Amino acid sequence: MPSPFITVTALAAALGSATPPAVLDASLVLHSATFDGDYRRESGRPAWIDGHIPGSRHVDVVTQFSDPQATLHYAHPEPAAIAAELARLGVAEGRQVVVYDSTGGMFAARLWYLLDWIGVPVRVLDGGFRAWAESGRPVESGESPAPTPVAAWPANAVRPAWVTKEELIGRSEEDLRPLVCGLPAGSFTGSDPTRYSRRGHIPGSVNVSSRDLFAADGTVRGERELREAYVTQGVSGEEEVLLYCGGGISAAANALTLAELGVTAVRIYDGSLEEWSADESLPLVVG
Repeated sequence: MPSPFITVTALAAALGSATPPAVLDASLVLHSATFDGDYRRESGRPAWIDGHIPGSRHVDVVTQFSDPQATLHYAHPEPAAIAAELARLGVAEGRQVVVYDSTGGMFAARLWYLLDWIGVPVRVLDGGFRAWAESGRPVESGESPAPTPVAAWPANAVRPAWVTKEELIGRSEEDLRPLVCGLPAGSFTGSDPTRYSRRGHIPGSVNVSSRDLFAADGTVRGERELREAYVTQGVSGEEEVLLYCGGGISAAANALTLAELGVTAVRIYDGSLEEWSADESLPLVVG
């Protein structure tokens, strides 16, 4: 299967073609917690205004690609709502899309996961905006004219993508599907402060920190390193992989790197620790 990533060189060539992709910047700043319950985020739009790939559009995953009626921060919208937002941005059905961000890659991965779920041909820029800028490619700044909407188009899920709290609660001990937490080790063990109400991880889960799957420059690590990171935690890819994190964002980067390895039978627990930790009846493991 093709890689879910696209290189700077390949993107530059595609933008110069007769059918250039739509480029969406999903930058959003999510601050690390300094105390339990410390949840702070900022729009990534100012960073996009300071510098972005020419022709790209900044999108806010929170307001444009999440369910506005949900109590959770990033609950996924229905396929029709995703398609409607893309049409408003001028993205027609079947058009290639490239997503990136300038804030660590996690929100680009989340947008990729949502679009891939409804069958949009989408790829993630390897290394994000930093890779583009450091390659010497042209950079724009400032606002741009509002997009010209295109006709609305129908959308449906093309694969199962989500696992619910109830399904995780009802898992039997014989269930061999790995449950993977994509948060950093300190969040998994509970040694670091959490953005949510309680520290720890869901019983029976293993830890593959999604941030460790990318090099210091933001590019995805090689196949050997990716595979080793998962295999050492018992994730062979032979069974469906269930993913969670704090709010379904870091888990999307796990899904992205698993797709790079050819593993696409994955589902994300969208509520993740935000929902799980809020339910005092549900256990969390510390340590």
